[in-house]
Amino acid sequence: MTPSELKNNYNNIQKGYFFERKTMRFFGDTMKNYRCRQAIHKGVDVWELWRKNPVKKGVQNSAYFDLKTFKIVR
Repeated sequence: MTPSELKNNYNNIQKGYFFERKTMRFFGDTMKNYRCRQAIHKGVDVWELWRKNPVKKGVQNSAYFDLKTFKIVR
């Protein structure tokens, strides 16, 4: 799965703010900075959206999305 496919699935199913232009601009992020891979987070199979390079204030955290529902796993 590509970051763009994850974005489309998340926006179509969850209607969240994670990928909104204003939110990404606030953190100094772009879609080019993201990569996506399948992983296990807290015992759950997830899509891990990770940053290639740090953004504002050195933030380089990953975001985790459920494989089927595309909800953010915290």
